[in-house]
Parts: sequence; structure tokens; C-alpha cells
Amino acid sequence: MTGVALAEELLLLAYDDESGKATGSRIGLDLAMAAGVLVDLALAGRVAYADGSIVVSDPSPTGYPITDEVLGRMAADTPHTPASWVQRLRHGLRDRILADLVARGVVRDVDETALGHIHVHRYPVVDPTLEAEIRDRLAVALTGDQVPDERTAALAALVGASRMEPSLGLSGPALADAHRRLAEIAGGAGFTGEVSLEESTIRPSVALVIAALAKAITAALGAPR
Repeated sequence: MTGVALAEELLLLAYDDESGKATGSRIGLDLAMAAGVLVDLALAGRVAYADGSIVVSDPSPTGYPITDEVLGRMAADTPHTPASWVQRLRHGLRDRILADLVARGVVRDVDETALGHIHVHRYPVVDPTLEAEIRDRLAVALTGDQVPDERTAALAALVGASRMEPSLGLSGPALADAHRRLAEIAGGAGFTGEVSLEESTIRPSVALVIAALAKAITAALGAPR
């Protein structure tokens, strides 16, 4: 597993750098981050999709605390559907990831008091390097003809499923093009049934997990308004 989790990448994309506030659907982001943890486990060969459920195939730690906590929780539980897992894992996950990013100096925690007693936290960016790399990687995938690597394809699929395209800072025709390209990446990776798993641009075992999770997010969010 790399030093940056997919859930962290999704969160950094979704939070405004200056205001430190989340943009777009909060439930969409929470579901996407939960799915991101599961995808990281699939990329690391720790979980797989079988008989309609996501199951642990290797309980050995990955070395990343939040991911390993989820892995341990899954290993101690019975198998659940992708839809069940993203709902179970999304609660409290955002706070854990934000705390980790604060501890690493990527964002800072600005604690403001509203109405005299309500604490409101903002998380403006301190070190923009990490987010810049994420956005650059996505920009290449969305504007070029190159086949993205597994992690970038997974990130693109989760961005599309959770309807986070506006977080890419695009509008008008560029936003429409990004939406189309996200769909193309998902199709070429075997996430949407447009190509067989044998023709997928990523490992079939990983594609199965991502496809199932993307469908679970889409179903949970319902029809676009």
C-alpha cells in the first residue's frame, strides 16, 4: 500500500483549500471514503468480492493504521455486502482521517465557536503538495489518452460514483468532458460491464470490488436531482 490512502485523496479533493470546509454532498463523500478504505484493502490483496459479499482473504496488516483497523474489524465479523460495509464504515471515518491529516501537517484544525457555544471546525490546507499531486494525476487521466494505473482508475470511479466532479474545479463544457471521461475510465476498467473482466485495464479481483462498491454508492445516493 502507498503512503497516501484513497480515502485521504477523496477528502482532500472535497475540502476547499482556503475555507477548510467540505464542498458537495457530505453523505456522498463519507460513502466514497468508506469505499476507498475497502478499495485500498483490495489493492493490497487483503479483501475480495465473493458471493455478493466483501470478504477478508488475507488478515495480515498493511501498515496503515486506519486501514488496518478496518481490516481487523472485518476479519472479526461475518461477511457483509458492499452496501452494508460502506454504511457501517462511514460513521466516524471522516474525523479519523482529518485527525491523521492534521497530525501530519497536511491541513490544520481551526476551531471556531458559533452562537457562543457551538464549535465549528474548519480544515484549511497547510501543505498543498499532496493535493496538487492528486489533482495532477486525475487531470492526466481525464484529459489524456493514457490508461490510468489501478489507483487512479479506482479514484476516478469513486469520484464519479459519489458525484464529486464539481470538486475538480471544473465547470461548463470542461465539467461535462470530465464526467464523460470518468465514465470511460470506469468502463475500460471493467467497473460498469462495458468490457469483460479479462479485458479490464486492472486486475479482475480489484475490478470486482470497485464495481460492487461503486454500485453501492450510486444506490445509496439515489437518482440525481
